[in-house]
Amino acid sequence: MSSATDDAPAAYLEGRADAVVDDGLDLLAIDTANPPGETVAAVEWVEAAFAALGLETERFAVDPAKPNLFATLPGERERVLWFNGHLDTVPFDADEWSHDPLGERAPGTEAGDGRREAGEGERDDATAAGPGDRVYGRGATDMKGAVASMLAAARAFVETDTVPPVTLQFVLVSDEEVGGDAGLAALLDADRVAADACVIGEPTGGRDRPSVAVADRGSIWLTLEAEGVAAHGSRPMLGVNAIDRLYAAVTTLRERFGTRALDVDAAVRPVVEESIEYYAAEFGEQAARSLFSYPTINLGTLEGGEAINAVPAAARAAVDVRLSPGVDTATVLAAIRECAADCEGVSLSDVSWSVGSYESVDGPIVEAVTGVAGSVTGERVYRRSATGGGDAKKLRRAGVPTVEFALSTATAHAVDEYTTTDVLANNARIYADLPHAFAERLE
Repeated sequence: MSSATDDAPAAYLEGRADAVVDDGLDLLAIDTANPPGETVAAVEWVEAAFAALGLETERFAVDPAKPNLFATLPGERERVLWFNGHLDTVPFDADEWSHDPLGERAPGTEAGDGRREAGEGERDDATAAGPGDRVYGRGATDMKGAVASMLAAARAFVETDTVPPVTLQFVLVSDEEVGGDAGLAALLDADRVAADACVIGEPTGGRDRPSVAVADRGSIWLTLEAEGVAAHGSRPMLGVNAIDRLYAAVTTLRERFGTRALDVDAAVRPVVEESIEYYAAEFGEQAARSLFSYPTINLGTLEGGEAINAVPAAARAAVDVRLSPGVDTATVLAAIRECAADCEGVSLSDVSWSVGSYESVDGPIVEAVTGVAGSVTGERVYRRSATGGGDAKKLRRAGVPTVEFALSTATAHAVDEYTTTDVLANNARIYADLPHAFAERLE
């Protein structure tokens, strides 16, 4: 393989959307629903595809049913850019789907599909392979479609004899959808994570409003337990209702913290402001601002009582608190502990927490993805925080600058989840352009 022009891989991909779709359909045909999350067949398929291109491949597994795969394309420099994706999906009920959850291609004719009019190189019959055609299946947008686009980018470098400016490592993992220990967590535990930057192909927005997720929120998951005094339901004054105590504690928590503005680090303020602007289109301005300016407090489960005619002596609640990136989670947790101590008969029995993470908006990987995606789509690319957190948080904690990016449809985890040929082709183009854009920003 020899050096070629920087735009040779992207040029190679022009007119080859069908090949990306075919790869996506092959992956969708392999059921990797988690649970149980068995990905052996999917890893075998991807491994064979990368090996056929001449890439060095290696499996790493702590659970034989859930292997992970490395595929490496050497570059001109030793700097390493990871393209990361997960091969497991959430479960599906085939009876609820109107299309095959294990992969089906269908013409997309609705307004906004991105389908071009006939005369731009596409046929105008019902089976035309136009850019707006839909590719249905569990994982089409989250995220087997992005994996197919990553494979296409690798193929573009190989077929054009282009040596990437940095080494490209395609790292495909298992067990992501349930936050399990067999996927990225296993690679981190084994000290197998070594990259200068990483792009995770999680869905981050459509072509009309593309975004790159450069941050995630912190979290506090806590279990509150309340003790009461049992009594007959006809004489509640003789007892103490544990559910009432518990609900009062949750209400106090919301009143004290749900309306207290967060102290966000100045370094992350640009990300917060851009996130508010991005989500305002979906939630409204006020709700979007509240999402990042204040904690969100969700009462996830509430358990207690044995019968309608009895005063409950015990109750338990699980509460999910989320905090903007750049907020000191430990400080908030300490205040929550004080709050719980003030609530009679209520105690904290279990607590887990994480700190939000973020990348600088002018960091090399953020600038590279934003620039390339903007060039390909012709749209502004928002640099935003995710509302939750996933593998990006784990990689940032390990010192790897990480973003999430894939053009997508808003159908992740939904019935009749789909992507489009336009999305798959543009993701492949962006991934192929990205190594040079990233390398330029390292200089």
